[in-house]
Amino acid sequence: MTIQTKKADAVIGMEVTGLDLSKPLSTDERAEINRLLAEHAVLCFPGQQLDPPQFMAAIGNFGPLMPQQHDKFTLPDYPMVGFNSTRDLPRKNGKLQVRGENYHTDHSNFPVPPKATALHALEIPSYGGDTQFVDVRRAFDDLDEAAKAECNKRFSVHVHQSSRSPRSFIALNEEQLAKIPRTRQPLVIRHPDSGRPAVYLNTGRMEGVEGMPDDEGYALIEKLYEHAIQPRYEYRHKWRVGDVVIWDNRSVMHQANADYDPEEFRYLIRLMVEGVALEPAFH
Repeated sequence: MTIQTKKADAVIGMEVTGLDLSKPLSTDERAEINRLLAEHAVLCFPGQQLDPPQFMAAIGNFGPLMPQQHDKFTLPDYPMVGFNSTRDLPRKNGKLQVRGENYHTDHSNFPVPPKATALHALEIPSYGGDTQFVDVRRAFDDLDEAAKAECNKRFSVHVHQSSRSPRSFIALNEEQLAKIPRTRQPLVIRHPDSGRPAVYLNTGRMEGVEGMPDDEGYALIEKLYEHAIQPRYEYRHKWRVGDVVIWDNRSVMHQANADYDPEEFRYLIRLMVEGVALEPAFH
C-alpha cells in the first residue's frame, strides 16, 4: 500500500495521503482506511479533485451510501449527494445562519443513524468556516464513576426537533413530520467496530431521559454535553479546496461555523454512509 498518515491533531483526526480517491482502491486499502476511521474518528484526504460520481465511489469504500434527508439540499442529477452552499443560507442581522451549528451527531433520530458523514470542499472562503469535532469516546472515559453510573443503561427519545432544542431545524408540515422517525437511543453506546463506549448526544433532537423527570433529564443531557465539548476533546478542521473529510458519527460530535464573509462563496458536497442500529455500551 502507498498510504501515508499524519496525525491531524493531538486529540483526534488523521490526515491520509498517498491515495487518489478518483481511482478504485484495493481490498487492503479499503480495509486500512476503515480501520483508521474506527480508530481516529476523523480522516482528511487532502488534494482530491472529485466529481459527484467519483465522490460517491470514493465514499462507497466505507460502506453503502445513505440517502440525504431533504431533497432541497441535493444535487438534481445525483440525489444521493447533498451540498452545503453559502447561496442557500438565510441571514440574520447580516450573519449567515448555517445548518449544523451547535455540536451534534447526524440523524440521531433515525432507527439506523449513519455510520459516517463525508464532505468534499470545492470552494472555500478566504477565512473561517471551519468544522469542529469533539471525541465523545474520550469524554465518556473521563467521566467520574458516579457520572458514568448516572448515564449508563439510560435512554433518550430522539425526534426531528426537541422541544428544548438550542437550534432550529428545517420547518416541516404535519404530513412531513409524520414521516420523520422518532427513535429511542442509548445515552451511552458501544462502537460496533472498536467496541469503545461513547456518550451519544444530540441536544437538538433529544426529548429528555427516560425514567427521569423532565428537568432532571434535560439537566443530565446538558451536563454531559458541556463536559463533551471541552477544548481538550476538540479537533478543528480548517478547510482547503480539495479536502475530503469523513467522520464517524458514533465517535464524534461536530458543528459548523458561520464566521466567514457572507459575500464569499463556500461550497461543499456531502455524502452519508449507512450504519447499524446502536446498542448500549452496558447491559
